[in-house]
Amino acid sequence: MKYAQGMRFPYWVVMLAALLLALPGFAQQTGDDQQKPPEFSENITITAQRVEVPLKDVAGAVTIVNSDELKDMARGISADEALKLVPGVSIDNQANGERLHISMRGIGILTETGIRGIQILLDGLPLNDPSGFAPDFFDVDWSQVQKIEVLRGPMAMLYGGGSSGGVINIITRDGGPAPASGGADVWDGSNNFWKAESEVGGTKGDLNYHFSLSRDMGDGWRVHTKFFGDNIYGKIHWNPSKDFHLTYIASYTGFYSENPEGLNAAQLAQDPTQPNPDALTYNEFQNTHRITNGLTGDWKLADDHNLNFMFLYRHWNWEESVPSSVDHRFYDQPQGSLKYDFTAGAGTLKNDLSVGADINHQDIKDWSHPNLGAAQEGPEYTSNQNIYQRSTGLFLMDRLELNPVWGLFGGTRWDKITNDLTDHLQADGLNLSGSADFKKTTSRLGITFNPATEFGLYADWAQGFLPPATEELYANPNAIGGFNTNLVPATSKGEEMGARGIVGEAFSYDVALFYFNTDNDFERYRIESRPLETFYGNAGHSRREGAEVSLTYVPVSPLTFRLAYTYNDFKYTEYQSLTYGNATGNVVPNSPKNEGYLDAEYIPIKHLRLGASVEYRSKWFVDPTNVAFCDGYTLLHARVAYQIISKGASSVEIMVYGQNLTNKQYVGFSEPDPDGNSYQPAPGRQWFGGLHFTF
Repeated sequence: MKYAQGMRFPYWVVMLAALLLALPGFAQQTGDDQQKPPEFSENITITAQRVEVPLKDVAGAVTIVNSDELKDMARGISADEALKLVPGVSIDNQANGERLHISMRGIGILTETGIRGIQILLDGLPLNDPSGFAPDFFDVDWSQVQKIEVLRGPMAMLYGGGSSGGVINIITRDGGPAPASGGADVWDGSNNFWKAESEVGGTKGDLNYHFSLSRDMGDGWRVHTKFFGDNIYGKIHWNPSKDFHLTYIASYTGFYSENPEGLNAAQLAQDPTQPNPDALTYNEFQNTHRITNGLTGDWKLADDHNLNFMFLYRHWNWEESVPSSVDHRFYDQPQGSLKYDFTAGAGTLKNDLSVGADINHQDIKDWSHPNLGAAQEGPEYTSNQNIYQRSTGLFLMDRLELNPVWGLFGGTRWDKITNDLTDHLQADGLNLSGSADFKKTTSRLGITFNPATEFGLYADWAQGFLPPATEELYANPNAIGGFNTNLVPATSKGEEMGARGIVGEAFSYDVALFYFNTDNDFERYRIESRPLETFYGNAGHSRREGAEVSLTYVPVSPLTFRLAYTYNDFKYTEYQSLTYGNATGNVVPNSPKNEGYLDAEYIPIKHLRLGASVEYRSKWFVDPTNVAFCDGYTLLHARVAYQIISKGASSVEIMVYGQNLTNKQYVGFSEPDPDGNSYQPAPGRQWFGGLHFTF
């Protein structure tokens, strides 16, 4: 198998490092650059559940990824780098670029495109559409992220259909306290990977600003996996008084990627670097251009009364070439939310009440032409329609602190999602205009018990609500055009309990156990009359239970160990598949029982960081029959980073990363394709190197 094809070590990084070390203006320092032990949980707050709450008072499983962990990303272009130490989150990078599959506790695990059942927030602006579907992570430049909060479990009460599996809250860097400061990065690596970015920020009076610009590109490691992405991001905070805060955000995203598609078993054994023949025949690709403008604010109306608001407008163009057609869409998406907070209580008894509303609109102009080959479009239409989506969510949350030890949380939410389609194609004279509406009320209850600052327990019960996404609705097996009106939302409910705390000053832990049931799980299928298209249906029910563990251990100040471990047990309790027949009692595909990531970092001298990590995944089944499976794998990664401090405020850091050092040959992702199981082989050994400048 040709796993080493096109890979090279960036020797220029080593040469430049030697040159910089020799410069007299830079001094190697050997002081006491020591890692700090884990912070007490009472010193950390999160905002992912719509109010700022100390971590110890969150009645649910939550992981915070901070800047210490984010600085160790090899490329900074995709979520699998940033979230590698978050248990319960499974990410499969399809083509070694920015496109990926992501699931949380199995929610979204079989999604073909985009992100299902996970609410994605970028500096308070949601990336999800009215159905809860997030198209991608392309808006995020992961190298500019300061902090990520991951809230796991059914959270439909917080954000509706977008949070059946959990919430990922991404917070980018602000400008520094000086009037101006900034930095730049340059990266190079295997498979012609290249990235350059720059940033500038600062504070002037009541304004704090931060702007960044980046471009990345690469060939991928398989044939037909080239990609490139552009990100422009600006954020301005205005703080005219201590009672009012306003943030304006503007961004542009452009991303293009070739799609190699998966291989069958014979193709995989023959040459894992080859694309699926259809990918070349039809020149499969995806192209996105997106502009976002958003405003978030916080206004203290009076003592104990606060108003929080968000407005955004997003416009984007999307194009995709698939074997059946070349699809075009224009999206216009205005969104808004309003939340009122009231705090009351005296002594140790405190009550925080929040009530609010979310409104999300999306208009889609959609048309497609047949793909004649090489993405050349035929003159006739295969679709021509307008889709109008509206969602409204009303929510009520209450958090009660009975005393410093006990806390209660409760909330409920009502959602209504409306999808209307106007059929301009009217194939065979049939007007398939119509609508598909979904309503659901969901709730969440939780309790926290913190008998000491070093230890806490929590438990909660929650519901999830996963309506059909846009892609699923207008893949209509009954006609050319119109909605698939047979689909109904998938729902879930279940419990979790957990413990978090520290032992001494060297060891911290977070352990969660969960159990929930889902009804009306989605599946994919095909029909003989339209063999190049994929359709969706509700196939049955499943039971999901598991355990998630996060550990941090600092035995001595220069050495830090971090571990994320996940145990999954996902099975169908009742499942009648149109493709696979009766799968009741079988394991849900693409859900390995064990996943783990262990990272070690050592700082032998000041400004020198040495790191190594081990990534593990046990075997998993490919389709609901549980006959075909993919072997598990263990990968070894390593990194070296050296920061050279100048006499002034500027600095240069040199970084070298090696991934999959043993050149392990393995499958990174598989799909239960109705036309035959599909395998996405993962890259072998890769090297990346970079320079980070600050001024």
